[in-house]
Amino acid sequence: YVQLVESGGGSVQAGGSLRLSCAASGYTYNRNCIAWFRQAPGKEREGVARIATGSGTTYYADSVKGRFTISQDNAENTLWLQMNSLNAEDTAMYYCAAGIRGCVLWPGFVDYWGQGTQVTVS
Repeated sequence: YVQLVESGGGSVQAGGSLRLSCAASGYTYNRNCIAWFRQAPGKEREGVARIATGSGTTYYADSVKGRFTISQDNAENTLWLQMNSLNAEDTAMYYCAAGIRGCVLWPGFVDYWGQGTQVTVS
């Protein structure tokens, strides 16, 4: 039974920072990719960043490049997303995702989802 539990969301003023965490259990962490997605009200879920758990190679959506940093602790099966210079367009529910087939940052390729953590930027 795979479980992904996000934490660290909240409300922040524009220009501020937040750090999201995702604790994974029941999952062979050191394989494939793990990622963060987000979904704003009325919009489709979109990929934010992903990391290859073996090599540590990262990929970011253009909208967050240079502001967000994805990182991991393989020993602790934990994923983080450091978000800096936040703006209103970053307001969304953020989801941890694992078992990403082909490491393709697309919702249809994800096997496991967390329940999400809300980020609100005003």
